Amino acid sequence: MKTLAVIPARLGATRLPRKPLRLLAGLPLVVRVWERVRAMDVADRCIVATDSVEVAEAVAAHGGEVILTRADHPSGTDRVAEVAARRDLAGFDAVVNVQGDEPFVSAAAVRGAVRMVASGAFALGTAAVAASPSIQQNPNIVKVVAADDGRAMYFSRAAVPFLRERDDAALLGARVWQHLGVYAYTRAALARWVALPAHPLEQIERLEQLRPLAAGMAMGVSLITEPVRGGIDTEEDLDRANTEWSDFSRGQI
Repeated sequence: MKTLAVIPARLGATRLPRKPLRLLAGLPLVVRVWERVRAMDVADRCIVATDSVEVAEAVAAHGGEVILTRADHPSGTDRVAEVAARRDLAGFDAVVNVQGDEPFVSAAAVRGAVRMVASGAFALGTAAVAASPSIQQNPNIVKVVAADDGRAMYFSRAAVPFLRERDDAALLGARVWQHLGVYAYTRAALARWVALPAHPLEQIERLEQLRPLAAGMAMGVSLITEPVRGGIDTEEDLDRANTEWSDFSRGQI
């Protein structure tokens, strides 16, 4: 399956101003993400999508491929969809969306999301990791519940599945899945996703992946087992990433 990777990046972050251009081990963060995705060898082509000339110039200066998009996109998904809809990129069967602030993104998660789509069973794919029930009460961590065939049933910031009876705690342990924000799509499914109106569930939870689910689109969830690392949202995250990057890039952590 011919796959296009798109990394959406914008300068508008508030918690970490100018985030894509902040330096991680001497290079702009978005360039590190582009390098990471390229090294996975999961996509035939990898493009950074941005509405910032400054970001575009930084990516190009370090050998990356970049496309300037409209500035009015409400989400990274919409930005990815603009790139995927270009006539010169029509030859790709699948598109994978990797967030521009995820330099530690799991290769297993990206491959797993793409595999869901490549299998032909799902037009959409994502990934999750089994997690401790301790995450259940953290609204900053998105949980996903999946059917036995891997189809996503629901995503929530709330405690799902909810443990009603303590005697069933052993059952819960294997069903607490932390969602990882990587998505793969067929080109047609991506176009349909962004054409749908925002859904009330999406607005309530502030989770855009509920939009295609509410419309009946099937999304496969690849459950991975390797440890995952968070993205970069704050100055503290960036400091930690700079401290740990050398060992990470050598595969030691």
